[in-house]
Amino acid sequence: METDSYRYIAVNKFTPVIGAEIGGVNLGKELSGAVIEEIRRAFLENLVIFFRGQDLTPDQHVAFGKLFGELHAHPAAPSEAGHPELMVIAADENSSRANGETWHTDVSCEPEPPLGSILYIKQTPPCGGDTLFANMYAAYDALSPQMKTYLDGMTAIHDGEHVYRGLYADLGVKDKPQYPRAHHPVVRTHPETKRKCLYVNAGFTTAIDGVPPDESDAILRFLIRHAAHPAFQCRFRWAPGSLAFWDNRCAQHHAVWDYWPHRRYGNRVTIKGDRPF
Repeated sequence: METDSYRYIAVNKFTPVIGAEIGGVNLGKELSGAVIEEIRRAFLENLVIFFRGQDLTPDQHVAFGKLFGELHAHPAAPSEAGHPELMVIAADENSSRANGETWHTDVSCEPEPPLGSILYIKQTPPCGGDTLFANMYAAYDALSPQMKTYLDGMTAIHDGEHVYRGLYADLGVKDKPQYPRAHHPVVRTHPETKRKCLYVNAGFTTAIDGVPPDESDAILRFLIRHAAHPAFQCRFRWAPGSLAFWDNRCAQHHAVWDYWPHRRYGNRVTIKGDRPF
């Protein structure tokens, strides 16, 4: 499905609900204001956008991220030497895990979680290693009116401690004394589109505030399972030189680690966001 209302970029939708591949753009070159504005529009309309056939230096990757805001340094993960903004995304035959193996939004445990992330993959396995993305506007819209009423005004705990403690020990990364923890709305309003979306995830959300633990556990199990429904998803198959830019405020993602013992390697830059409301 092609969107023909863009003048400077080509936008080909992956599914009716999420994802689009962008053509006609070389991210290694200086982009005009008009092109940047259309990329931003495609990002907001499709929640995740994909670029193929890119050849970026670390500085060019960082520069592209800075077009959309101040960059964020990950609270736990390793980064490239000399580039604290460039998170290392890598797994091979020596890995005990891979980044993003469960449905999540990046670093939602922070008081001001990231606006979005830009992952540039340089090396891929011969097959496998896809990433799934899910639309949390659609997940919210599909809830019953009764569930929407129940969730209205609720907050939940997003805890980095149980995610990050010891997570990167096999890479020689020492733990910090503490990791971020925050309370966020179960249903947040996107600051730009003003649409409501579901904002709990399997990676970081540990409990709903103000209800008994068994009720919290039951509601979270339902919401997390609901958010991962295939009707809300798209699936991206990586190739070397591919780049994905996703909106952490209204989308979740899940990296599939089905390629052991092969290697997948790249870098991610993350853009600072604001406090959910």
